[in-house]
Amino acid sequence: MKRVLWPIGFVLGGFFIVRALLEPFLIDFSDPSSYENDWGGPSLVGVLLVHMGPGVIAAVLLVRAMVKSGNRTTDETLDENLDED
Repeated sequence: MKRVLWPIGFVLGGFFIVRALLEPFLIDFSDPSSYENDWGGPSLVGVLLVHMGPGVIAAVLLVRAMVKSGNRTTDETLDENLDED
């Protein structure tokens, strides 16, 4: 099951991260009409929170998962692979 969920989570998280990185370049901060009808609008803070928040959360979770998987010893990895089969 982890073999299926990890790639799906990675792609979905990557989408949210890229969206969070691009959002400041896609809206015009000086023109409220460019973002007032977006989710989280009409305030700029709401729009940025709704559009960038999931990307920040996804980045934290992906980094945490990668650090966690990188701290395994060889014995733990072998034991886990034997349990899956």
